[in-house]
Parts: sequence; C-alpha cells; structure tokens
Amino acid sequence: MLQAIDHGADAPALDTASLTLSGQGALPCAFPFTDFATASIATASLAIAGLATGDAGGFGLSGDAKLPPVNVDRRLASFWFQTSFRAQGWTSSPLWDPIAGDYPTSDGWIRLHTNAPHHRAAALAVLGVAGERDAVTRAVAMWQADALEAAVVAKGGCAAAMRTLAQWDDHPQGRAVAAEPLLHWQTFDASQGATRDTTAWRPAPGRPLSGIRVLDLTRILAGPTATRFLAGFGAQVLRIDPFGWDEPGTVPEVVLGKRCARLDLKRPADLATLESLLREADIVVHGYRPDALEHLGFGAARRRELNPALIDVSLDAYGWQGPWHARRGYDSLLQMSAGIADAGMRAANAARPVPLPGQGIDYATGYLMAAAAVRALAWRQTRGLGATIRASLARTARLLVTHRTPVPSPPSLAEETSGDLSPRIEDTSWGPVRRVATPMTIVGTPVDWALPAMALGTATPVWP
Repeated sequence: MLQAIDHGADAPALDTASLTLSGQGALPCAFPFTDFATASIATASLAIAGLATGDAGGFGLSGDAKLPPVNVDRRLASFWFQTSFRAQGWTSSPLWDPIAGDYPTSDGWIRLHTNAPHHRAAALAVLGVAGERDAVTRAVAMWQADALEAAVVAKGGCAAAMRTLAQWDDHPQGRAVAAEPLLHWQTFDASQGATRDTTAWRPAPGRPLSGIRVLDLTRILAGPTATRFLAGFGAQVLRIDPFGWDEPGTVPEVVLGKRCARLDLKRPADLATLESLLREADIVVHGYRPDALEHLGFGAARRRELNPALIDVSLDAYGWQGPWHARRGYDSLLQMSAGIADAGMRAANAARPVPLPGQGIDYATGYLMAAAAVRALAWRQTRGLGATIRASLARTARLLVTHRTPVPSPPSLAEETSGDLSPRIEDTSWGPVRRVATPMTIVGTPVDWALPAMALGTATPVWP
C-alpha cells in the first residue's frame, strides 16, 4: 500500500529504499487496515529520516544522500491506530456521547455524531425529542436516511446516511473527491516579504525538528495526530483551543508532547496574539472549515502575507471540491458516507454497519499531513519555498477503499501483552499512563515526547 501513496505532482518524492517492516498479524477488517496503518506511519517516518540525514545541510534530498534505516512494526502500528495510552489506576472518559451512534431509518442506516453539545442539540431539535436514546431510535425510524441527513446538516449538526461503495462513487461529492490528489500542494517564494530569517535553521542530530515551531489549530484526531508526531521528533507544538472546549475522550491520546493554551478569538487582544503566533511559526496545522479563518481575518492570503516562509497544512472532511466541500465531518461519518461501514457489514454478514477497527481515516490522514509538513520543511531550507498543503478525510478514505483484504485474510493480530507497552510512566493531567511502544524506529533518531499529555488550557499562548 505504501506505493499507492501519491502526494501530488508538486510534492517531493518518497524514498522507500531504507524501509523494513516487522511484526505479525492484522486487525480483522474488510479492508487492509493494518497495512493502511503501517504505510501511513512509514510515510511520516521516512520523511523524518530524510530530514535527519543530509550532508552539509542537504536534508536527505541530495541525490547521493543515504537515509538511515527505518523500521515500522505492523503490530504496534495497529494498536496506535486504535488508541496508544493505557490508563494506570484511573478510567478514561468514553469516546462517544450517549446519543452518538448508528440508527436504523425507514430505508437504511444513519450515523449521528453528537459529541459536541451544539451538534447534539441540532440532531435532537430535528428529531423533536429529548436526549434519551430509545426516543431517538423511535424518531429516527420514521425518517428516510437521506432526508434526515440533510435536515441535521441544515440545522448545523453532523450526520451521515450509510451508502454503498458504488453509491458513493456515483455521488457528486464522491466523484469530486475521486478527481482530487491525495494531497494538494502549492509552493511560494519564502523570502518575498519575509520579516524573519529561517535559512540558518538546521536539524539537530537525533532531534531533527528541534527549534521548529508548530502552531496547532486542530481538533479531535487527524490534525492532532500530525502535530503529536512532529512533537515526538523535537518540534515545539503549541495547541490553541477556545475557552470552554474539551474533548475528554481523545485529549489524553493526542496532546502528548504539546503545550496547550486557550484564546477567545472574539476578543481583539486574543486575535492579536494569534497573529503574533502565526508570524513566528514555522508550521501551522489547522482543521477549521474552509471559510472560518477567513472570517477571522486570517485567510490563506493573509497568513502568507504575515509569514511567507510558513508551511500551511490544512484539513477538510469531505474534500476541497464538490457540493459537500465545506460540510462538517468526522472519521465515523466518512466511513458511512464512503461505503466503508456498508462494505464491512456485507463482509461480516452482519445486521448493522461494521466500521473499521479504529478511527483509521483520521490517523492515516494525520500521518500523511505530518509527512507533508516535514518534506515541505526540507524544501523550505533547500529551495527557499513556503508551502500550502491540503488534505481531506474523504480523499484518504478513497485510498483505503481502492484496496480490499485478500482472501484468505492474513492471520489475526494476537492479543496485546505487557511487552507491547513502553516501560515509561507518563504523569499526565488525569493520572499515570503507559503508552504502547512506538511503532517507528529510525536509526540515530529516537522518538521522544519531552512533555506528558496535559489538559487543554494549561499553558500560556506564547512561544517558549
């Protein structure tokens, strides 16, 4: 599957010569989920290896540069594509709101995503019921799936009717996504109008991203996965959230290695703080809907004006073109829309949707975004180019569905043992944690998160 990853015509090429794979077994799935996990982690790891190796600042891009050996463990990659942390003596929050889930409609199935309070309120308002699951089930059963999906989305909520692979291929949004590259790339002259000198930066031995500032404006899993990976190789990651926002089920998973602060972007002073952070960032990763930053005065042109050398990585759910290009979406919804949950149901001969074994669309997209950011950083230092890179969950999902698990399927992954866990105890805001051992190994470049996972809002919004 690694050979299927194509970043786009303007992206740097991927050198796989130094890569080896280890580990046995695969998570049962209608699609090659473990291969998907392994390939995306390998892509990001190879990018780091390329950055860490070049002679005389060549950043691994010179023709004779030899990358250090890289190994990815398929077994550990599978675990990291579910969840990496194991709470020690405490219980983590549930991943899903009690109302979230799959419901039968009069003509099929629909998924309601209600983790955010305003999304929950939108779904319940459309259905005309209070927040009680049995009442929601009865109300949903009276609707056709497409009609309910449209009504919830129009109300500002999040829902996805279950479609087959063929139905998604024929859908206007499915066709638009199929025409997109896996990653959209644009490059710019990083020196034109620049107010800060980035040319002197060089990767530190063993910590190739040391000194790189990453502004994390992302939520939930895909974007935070990208920035968590960058933090593991030395980047200074500053995550910004609004006051009152929390993701109790996912934050301990994704804030490893980061400082987390809050800003109220309705306040002029906090907008000025964000502007200052953008000016001094090397990389910004954001998952706002396409027009959100524009409305705040930080659209793409303004970001480029503030910081011509910026590596600007953005995420959209349903793709960057087509009628649904600005629609709110999450991994679990994409699995319904794009035919993945239906294909899983058919393969398992089940009576209800069967999703992937984990939020693999999110995780894979995150590692691809991290890989792109690292490769763009190398291009900035060797060619003087800033870059804008755009990813989407829908396009990553298409990469997965173009492959099917072979028959007979590979042996199932053996149960996790204590030997799969790192011996390190991480003292987080919620209690002690052990992580699954890291799936990637780069000779001479250890992955190490210098900061434990800490709650949102525990840091100040300044660069250290």
